[in-house]
Amino acid sequence: MTTADLVLHGARLITGHDSPPPASDGWVAVLDGRIAGLGTGEPPAATDSVDVGGDWLAPGYVDVHMHGGAGGDVMAPDREARDAVRRLHAQHGTTAMLASTVSRPVDDLVAAVDRLADDVERPDTGEPVARLIGIHLEGPFLSRVRRGAHQETALRLPDLTIADELLAAGRGHVRTITVAPELPGGLDLIRHLVVAGVIAAVGHTDADAATVGEAVRAGARAMTHTYNAMQGLHHRRPGAVGMAMDLSQLTCELIFDLVHVDPIAARALVHAAGADRICLVTDAMAATGMSDGTYELGGQVVEVVDGQARVRGTNTLAGSTLTMGTAVQNAVAHLGIDVPTAVAMATTIPAGLLHGVDVGRLHADGPADMVRLDEDARLCGVWVSGRQVAPSPKEVTAP
Repeated sequence: MTTADLVLHGARLITGHDSPPPASDGWVAVLDGRIAGLGTGEPPAATDSVDVGGDWLAPGYVDVHMHGGAGGDVMAPDREARDAVRRLHAQHGTTAMLASTVSRPVDDLVAAVDRLADDVERPDTGEPVARLIGIHLEGPFLSRVRRGAHQETALRLPDLTIADELLAAGRGHVRTITVAPELPGGLDLIRHLVVAGVIAAVGHTDADAATVGEAVRAGARAMTHTYNAMQGLHHRRPGAVGMAMDLSQLTCELIFDLVHVDPIAARALVHAAGADRICLVTDAMAATGMSDGTYELGGQVVEVVDGQARVRGTNTLAGSTLTMGTAVQNAVAHLGIDVPTAVAMATTIPAGLLHGVDVGRLHADGPADMVRLDEDARLCGVWVSGRQVAPSPKEVTAP
């Protein structure tokens, strides 16, 4: 092997392809931002060699539902504000992400999607920030009854013309769209998205169990922030949550900040659906990584108190201040799962929704995007394209 730029060794490897080896002698070699090789035993020579001391070395996290951070929003016209979001989340383990929009007037949405498409296509500047790999449209085709923090005046009934306008602005980079399938035209929109190669996610919906089943038969493959903004589970009316548990076709997003979903409910979802269908997401907004105070999300004024974001004057949650580093740590602490299983919820499972995007796994000639974790899944290091990200504060599990 050609001498590597960097070798990380003495690791318990999680590659995303198989079970980790029992010994703590795994290594990953990096050359020109790509993985030159990986294995166990004696590591190859390198310009820079780092002994990780038996910690876990895993793929970087993939966040498929994220609105902002560091005071910035992904829909902001200011490019630096958008870049600050990627910089902040990289510090907390996210090496690849979708930018999630919120419901806004159609012209505003089109402009925001066009800017985000530019960001996806922008050449790498060499700064180790999270890679923007696509766009998630959370709205405007959502239920008024279950709109959460989305402005009611910005919501629209499912409309193929509007959807196509947004897809055109995204230039092939719109990866997922959240749809309330019970709305007139909802099922037709889901079928339309499937033909267009876009993942349809059920969310912000008042659909009953039967309608969710119809949506899945139409091609829906994900559930947006399971439990939140949908009909809950009742023993005679299973609702959207019951169908998320029951339907193997659905990948279930979970905002596991211990605020959006109680750990008991989260464990019930894991037991019923199986850990291999749970996708950790942050739903992070601008206040992530910032102090408590007043922020904005989709035209709504948001008050953040004790790290919890709510629409001013209401008890409605308005995204979160969660990072993927904390989400994975919380999963290990509260879901009764081991570190490799929690890592899969933040890597291979979200990557499975993004066909054709090389993220969520470690393999030869793949991107050298990695996280280092201790035995409790606390984040100890992050690399993007082989470049170490500035250290982040220790991830602290919420009480």
